[in-house]
Amino acid sequence: MESKIQNSRVLVSGGAGFIGSNLIEALIAQNNEVICLDNFSTGKRENIADYISNKRFNLIEGDIRNLEICRKACDGVDYVLHQAALGSVPRSIKDPITSSEVNIMGFLNILTAARDAKVKRFVYAASSSTYGDSKNLPKVEDVIGKPLSPYAITKYVNELYAENFSRLYGIETIGLRYFNVFGRRQDPFGAYAAVIPKFFISLIKHQRPVINGDGSYSRDFTYIDDVIQANQLAAATNKLEAINTVYNIAFGESTTLTELFNIIRQNLIRFDSAIGDIEPEYGQFRPGDIPHSLADISKARTMLGYNPQYSIASGIAEATEWYWQNL
Repeated sequence: MESKIQNSRVLVSGGAGFIGSNLIEALIAQNNEVICLDNFSTGKRENIADYISNKRFNLIEGDIRNLEICRKACDGVDYVLHQAALGSVPRSIKDPITSSEVNIMGFLNILTAARDAKVKRFVYAASSSTYGDSKNLPKVEDVIGKPLSPYAITKYVNELYAENFSRLYGIETIGLRYFNVFGRRQDPFGAYAAVIPKFFISLIKHQRPVINGDGSYSRDFTYIDDVIQANQLAAATNKLEAINTVYNIAFGESTTLTELFNIIRQNLIRFDSAIGDIEPEYGQFRPGDIPHSLADISKARTMLGYNPQYSIASGIAEATEWYWQNL
């Protein structure tokens, strides 16, 4: 049976964001007390609006770059699910300093606060960008290349700090290397929106989506519910050999950007047949992008019991319902 966090006090940093708010929804449904820490730089209040009046939900509005705010958020907490970060490779290329301040110093603050609060376990969002220029496919946790962006550097530094704190101070940490997460509440409107919500919003508006490059770049897309499963398994596992390490979290299949476009378009045709006539535009390859990404998820399967349920086809079918109703 899948392990779940129940009857615990859990901090979700970045809880008003796409992944964080979905984690909060699951945790509250499982009778946990949840603390949400967010500064709303990228998170949205509407994502947590349904929980504000819930007696088991507590919002702390603050920045992870503030150590004292992190200490307040970690006080009395059993588990930390650290999702707060400035995402996006292009954002980090444009502004590497802020990305580093948030993703490295912010991470170090929340990790230090968790250590001092003696939390049971610190589970954090790592990234497939850590694989950098490694050409090995599928990606295996202990074989990485050189980072291709400031964002990738920050996420690798997080892993180094987590491993170091585990050895020096005994805090239990688990990093989850997310591979292109998608699903409900993922914002299509921001300057650094991910590809799937951008495709959805363009097609729904009868606009031609732009595919960076020739469409041959491929990704291992991961539906949000599988990410929720992975976080809970990582927090709840009792296997000593499963902690103080990192795991690939993905579905384990590769999809090109052109294939992705076709899947989304086909799903939207059910609601609007005119979308079937829209073709994509092809633009320039983006600096810092990894050409191909495919995860070996055998380590997470074996050590955590991770069992992803959503292929790109079934995940997009679920996401289509949400985007059509909410955009």
